[in-house]
This record gives sequence, C-alpha cells and structure tokens, in this order.
Amino acid sequence: MRIDSLKQGALAFAIVAFTSLAGCSTLQTGGGKNPVAGSAGGANSKNANPTLEHCPKPLGTLAVEEDEGEPWYAMLTQQYHLPSTTPLIRMMIQQSNCFVVVDRGRGMTSMMRERDLAASGELRSSSNLRPHQMVAADYVVTPNIQFSQDTGGGAAGLAGLVPYGALVGAVVGSMKTSEASTTLMLTDTRSGVQVAIAQGSAKNMDFGFGGLFGGAGAVGAAGAYAKTPQGKVIAAAFLDSYNQMVKAVREYAPQHVSGGLGTGGALSVDGESPSGAGDVAGLSLRDAQRKLASLGLYKSRIDGRPGPGTSSALSSFQRIRGLDVTGKLDPATARALQQ
Repeated sequence: MRIDSLKQGALAFAIVAFTSLAGCSTLQTGGGKNPVAGSAGGANSKNANPTLEHCPKPLGTLAVEEDEGEPWYAMLTQQYHLPSTTPLIRMMIQQSNCFVVVDRGRGMTSMMRERDLAASGELRSSSNLRPHQMVAADYVVTPNIQFSQDTGGGAAGLAGLVPYGALVGAVVGSMKTSEASTTLMLTDTRSGVQVAIAQGSAKNMDFGFGGLFGGAGAVGAAGAYAKTPQGKVIAAAFLDSYNQMVKAVREYAPQHVSGGLGTGGALSVDGESPSGAGDVAGLSLRDAQRKLASLGLYKSRIDGRPGPGTSSALSSFQRIRGLDVTGKLDPATARALQQ
C-alpha cells in the first residue's frame, strides 16, 4: 500500500510540475527575451533595452579589446558555440551614448589596407585618405565572463525509488539553471590607469519538456528558449555590468597619490636605495624620513627625496638633539636617528 501511495504521489507531482511549469522561462537581470537588441546610429538608437543607462553626451572615445587567449573565450566559442562578445558590447555602448566607439578589430585591419593602397598611389587622388585622420581611443574596455551551470540532477534519488521516477526525472531533470557573471574593465590609454571596473550577473531558469515527450508536438516548443540559454544570459549579464560601470563613471573622482602617480609609491621595500639619495652613515633618506615621521616631525610623503618638508623635519630633530642645525642628513644626524 505504501509503495502504491508513493507511485501515485510521484505521478501527481509529475503532472502538477508539467502543467504548472510547461513553457516557463524566466530571465533575471536585463529583461526581455533579447536583453541587447535594436540599433544605433551616431547619438541615436532604436529599440534599445529600456533598462540600459544613457548619457546626455559622450565621456570620450573607447575601444573594446577582447582577450582571445583567456579560458572563458575558449568556452564561449567552443563549448557554447557563441561568437565574439565585441559586437554585443559595442552595441550597448553606442546605444547608451556614454562613449564614442572606435574600431580596433577587423574593421581597423581593413582601414589600414585602404591606407596602404592610398600610400601606394593606387587610389584616386580624390579619395581623401591621408595621415592624421584617425581618432585615438581615450579608453579601452576589456570584457571577461565567468560561467556557472547547474543541470539539475535532483530527481535521481526519486527516480530510483519508484517506477514512476522515470517520469519525475524527465520533468525535474529537464529543469536547467544557467548563470553568468561578467566583468568590464575600463582603462585609460594614455596612462594605463584603470579608471573603472564593474561586475554584473544574470540567471536564467529554463524548464524544457522536450525529453518528456521526445521533443515533438506543441509540448516540445516549451524548450525552444533553451536553444541559446547561455547567449541570452551572457547578454543580460553584460547589460548589468555595463550599467554598473556607467553609474560608477558618472560619480568618477580621480585617485590622487602624493608626489604623483608612478613616482615610487608610499609602500617602501626593505633595503631599497632610491636613485640620487645615497646612504649616510648607513641610513638612507627614505629611512630617515620614516624615522622622523615616527617621531611626529615629518608629515609629508615618504619618498626618499629631499625637499622642504624633509629639511624642516631634520632641522627640528637637530635642534631637539643639540646638533648643528643644517636641515640636511649629515653623518651626525644619521647616527642620532639610528640610536
């Protein structure tokens, strides 16, 4: 009796699952069956996703650079048979009007071929191809994808419990969760400084019932969305990450480093000897600044370079210790600082 009851319960579960979930497909984040679609021409766009962030004027020029050597790119093109993400990302960028897109891919290869023809004299004199016409990319955006997929094997235990488990397995086992997390990194081309980075994600719950009835008839159409689940999820994830990036650059504030970027940094390395600042009595100027700072006499950046702040701190220390006030790191002052 108990086995019969389990059989009936399993059958009832399968029927309820089928009738309530058939044709159910939900894409979270990005919205719509095609998260990135439409067109763009100059500053105008048509049929863009309504959730896409928009800017009243561009913030600069931008190129999309995809690293084809990354593992995610191999998975994208070989496992999921999806094309490059560059056209997708360029579409979003132009539709948003936040950046002007410049081509640094195959289009540029063709451009350079035309310029080579012009330089060879083969093109007509009125072709108007000459040096200094191309626009520089102010920024480069680099995409990255992290994949995750759970094919839903939760029905296996139930399938082994009762004969009707095969039916339950066909229903529950066809439930698939696809999830993708994407990252966009925005780099300034002149300095190489990363100015923004944003991560987005999207998830798709797809219930396909083709396995239940051999994929034929009206029921088989319920799994049509599963034909390109990763494609739609990736598009939605990039939409999310791009929106996050635009929100970040709207509030952009440059990072400041005392003394300027790339001049040594505030994190010193033990034993380093900055150029132009030799040791005095076994003490470098950087170490002297560090010691003076610990005594509360030096308030400027510890960079191993002489300056007004260093001289003032040395003078104060020399006065405190009864040394000749020179404002310089002389041997007597160096020895006193090491005591």
